[in-house]
Amino acid sequence: MGTAQRFGTFSIVAYDPQRTAWGVAVQSRFIAAGAVVPSAEAGVGALASQALANVRFGPEGLARLRGGASAEETVRALIDADPEREHRQLGVVDARGRAASYTGAKCLDFAGHEIGDGFACQGNILFGPAVVRAMARAYESTPGDLLDRLLAALAAGQREGGDRRGMQAAALLAVKAGAGYGGSDRWVDLRVDDHPSPIEELRRVFRLYDLTMLSREDPASRVRIEGDVAAALQHDLAVLGYYTGRLTGSWDASSRAAFGRFVDEHNFENKQRDLGEVWPSVREYLKERAAQETARRTRTAPIVPGALDRGPGAAAPGDRPSSGPEGRP
Repeated sequence: MGTAQRFGTFSIVAYDPQRTAWGVAVQSRFIAAGAVVPSAEAGVGALASQALANVRFGPEGLARLRGGASAEETVRALIDADPEREHRQLGVVDARGRAASYTGAKCLDFAGHEIGDGFACQGNILFGPAVVRAMARAYESTPGDLLDRLLAALAAGQREGGDRRGMQAAALLAVKAGAGYGGSDRWVDLRVDDHPSPIEELRRVFRLYDLTMLSREDPASRVRIEGDVAAALQHDLAVLGYYTGRLTGSWDASSRAAFGRFVDEHNFENKQRDLGEVWPSVREYLKERAAQETARRTRTAPIVPGALDRGPGAAAPGDRPSSGPEGRP
């Protein structure tokens, strides 16, 4: 980005010691800000590079953190080596949760930062200093885990005026060892590249991702599939065409197979691994989909006889049901 392309941005970098996770959340009047601002690595730390963003700060900063440098040492080394330092803004949190931030003297007003316990908020071309203050207070006071608190910080900053040039893009990047899809460290990596209300859209996308991919519910809330629970799941799976047996309440092999295919085809396989119990959110999702299917059959006149009474999980006439997992990118 050239000197004329400085766009207002506010971000937060943070560390969650209870879950050993690091994250970055950002909103900017700059398209695809999530491709430029955030960087993070599990066990290492997280960075946000903005204002006249130096795209080398991400990989170089993580390399320094990986080598044992603190957040403050990393910020100082990156800024001291940069001839455009007065146009830069940078926030860093290290492996131990120590945070540091830098705002160059030539960043456009309002520009500033606030450092707290395990986090740093920074922004430029803001409506005023209340933006970063509100972000910090929201992060400190919001219940929940790192993800909830990062999203709350973005929303709080926007409520105080946010980027005075408006809204365009938002992103949430969080890393945690083995917590991502397929056991990767990339816990959450979501971007809204261009939207009139990017934070609200990011929240909407996150809710879908949380439902299908994350296991943030209390594990104690999972319910064994038996009796009335099994019968209810059999009913809903039957409505959707996954199950063709009787509603016995006995969680037999055919019931488990039907549930497993539903889990795979609806991308729950990263969350719902044990087919002998069910998460409340998966149970509710299945119930809602069955209700939607029942309403569709009631309200939609069939064009082809029998076309609307099989459910979307049923195989086409003469076809065998899919046996392999469908939840793949």
